[in-house]
Amino acid sequence: MVRTRVLKTAIAVSVALPAVAVILYSKGGPLHLLFIIWAAGAAAGWVILDRKEQAQQSQRTAKALELTAIRTLNYHRHDWMNDLQILYGYVRMNKPDRIVQCVDRIREKMLMESRISKLGSPSLVLFLHAFRTTSSALQLTVQLDEGIDAAELSFDDERIPSGLMALLDSYRTGIQSGMGELPCLTLEMTIEEQKLRITFLLQGEFGSGEQLFTQFNAKLRHTPFQPISMDPSMRLVVVQADLRN
Repeated sequence: MVRTRVLKTAIAVSVALPAVAVILYSKGGPLHLLFIIWAAGAAAGWVILDRKEQAQQSQRTAKALELTAIRTLNYHRHDWMNDLQILYGYVRMNKPDRIVQCVDRIREKMLMESRISKLGSPSLVLFLHAFRTTSSALQLTVQLDEGIDAAELSFDDERIPSGLMALLDSYRTGIQSGMGELPCLTLEMTIEEQKLRITFLLQGEFGSGEQLFTQFNAKLRHTPFQPISMDPSMRLVVVQADLRN
């Protein structure tokens, strides 16, 4: 990428030099024709390099998405294996009450992941599924209102899912976890009168919320979300965005 930028700069400079020569020494004729040919060649070279740079950027983006997907799949596989091992242990010990509790917990997890996968933004779906693999200081739980229809969350305005991801990322980067259990962030999504309401409920020990408050507000200003309620400690925050915009 750096090499491509250097070559593009060199092309720009190579056009400037003959341009100066034409202005200073030429009164028409072959020098003008030479400059036109030179400029056309430089423009073609610039276009080729620009397309190459875009292709390289697309490859890097695709590679990053592939790695994120692989990490997410590995995390979920490990998570499911843990649940199955716990369930198998209860079966062997013949503890029916614990078996029922374990199955209910697995069922709730499956329902949550199923609802997340039906959200109308592929980038948001991947972000939510991958959040647990990218955050080592925070646990995320997503609660979607059972009445939410996937068609209502088509997200014609891509700024809404992008804004939600930015707000979640402020929690991921702004929390300083202690030595105990990881703090838990519960994300609740509801729809009322074509307005998407997001509730952030933060539980556990995470140090001072001042840095988190600053980061969250800085990102909130660049999203379609409007604050409804904001606890300075950041333990309870409610925002909403109009889906009709």
